[in-house]
Amino acid sequence: MYNEIIFRPLYNILVGIMDFIPGIDVGIAVIIFTVIIRLILFPLSKSSLLTQVRMKQVEPEAAKIRAQYANDKQVQAAKIMELYKTKKIKPFSGVLLLIIQLPILLALISIFYKIIPTIDPTLLYSFIHVPIAKPSLLGLDLTSKSIVLSLLTAVAQFCQLHFSLAARQQAVSPAPAGKPGDMSQISASMNKQMKFLIPILAFVSTYWIIPAKFPQAASIIAIYWIVSAAFTLAQELYIRKRHLS
Repeated sequence: MYNEIIFRPLYNILVGIMDFIPGIDVGIAVIIFTVIIRLILFPLSKSSLLTQVRMKQVEPEAAKIRAQYANDKQVQAAKIMELYKTKKIKPFSGVLLLIIQLPILLALISIFYKIIPTIDPTLLYSFIHVPIAKPSLLGLDLTSKSIVLSLLTAVAQFCQLHFSLAARQQAVSPAPAGKPGDMSQISASMNKQMKFLIPILAFVSTYWIIPAKFPQAASIIAIYWIVSAAFTLAQELYIRKRHLS
């Protein structure tokens, strides 16, 4: 079921791009493929982002509820959910996006690994032909790891997080005068650490961890990661301008 519902359709989309655009190299095909996947997931991503921002905006009200019903967790939870319902916030939309993305990400690793060096014709639909796969991106060899792509992955991830976290912090209502806002300070500290740790993890993953297991997929996964980070940044700019300004 997993192969027919997730893996094979995604595999055919990527190979189909190379088939329908003759002469295209694997790197450009992966960029187009990544944009297509992100556009498919856009409605869920949009819902998740709006939820995160709106939950930040109502956090002062939620904090008051937690303080008021500190001794009754059941009532506290019910009141907070009532608050979210009143504000039309769906707190579990981010979880749904994660659940959907996990099997897709796992499939992508297998897909990218199988694209180089050869394409398996037994996995293709009848209307897609086996193209000539050029394992490169504008002359850059994609058959092994690339420190250039790994560094670009880290930079793209840092830029995306830098904007996202800063914008979400601005969406939070300031703490009342005289109150330090401990939760806000903790959140800000964690966000600052995450802004640096995740880009480091991105570099380590694409230059050491993934190549150790999937050497031929490392550079392609780096391209996917870079384009995804850029798409997420553009998506947030669009959503904030369209729905939150």
